[in-house]
Amino acid sequence: MPMKSDFKTWMMALVFGLPVMLGLYIAFLAFGNCPGGDCTRAALPPIIHTPIPTLIPATMPAQAAGGAAGAGSKCTVTAETVLGAWVNAGYPETDAFGFTDLNGASCEATFTDAQILFTEANLWYSGALACASCHNSDIATASAQMDLSSYAGIIAGSRRAPADAQGNDILGGGVWEQSKLREQLFVLKLMPFGRPADAVPDAGPTVVLGTQKAAP
Repeated sequence: MPMKSDFKTWMMALVFGLPVMLGLYIAFLAFGNCPGGDCTRAALPPIIHTPIPTLIPATMPAQAAGGAAGAGSKCTVTAETVLGAWVNAGYPETDAFGFTDLNGASCEATFTDAQILFTEANLWYSGALACASCHNSDIATASAQMDLSSYAGIIAGSRRAPADAQGNDILGGGVWEQSKLREQLFVLKLMPFGRPADAVPDAGPTVVLGTQKAAP
């Protein structure tokens, strides 16, 4: 009987003691870390924030006037402007000639730069042959007996028979407005051969060549 009474006593103590101990534990968690029992915001230790450095905005270098990137940069220009400037400058073989590109920049180029207008395919319109494909050094079979594949061939002119003869001047004696080259490409618009109607802009294709000159 005493054993049964002791067991009952322990069970009652356990049943009523557990809630009391749980309450004391919660109270300790809530108020035990507060200085002087004051858990207001003012009494709490300050929160230390890790500073985040301010990002410096990136800047791009300023462009030169007219949207150009500066001396030495490539120039965007039409075929008519380049060929006209070269012819009016006396069509030099190695010396540079000047022109103004589409951005208003002062530029210069050489015949080597401009030669792509005669030797590069798909330039005048999509699917176009290079001018030099038909006008090449084989004068016997070349169209109009004219060679546009080299400086010497262009200067020699058209309708050359025999091949070592001087043909008809196609550069207007250095006057672009009087040249056969301008007439065929930009006035009559017969060349390049097989060009579809309205496939080529009035001033010819736009190309990137030459370089911008340094400002004075």
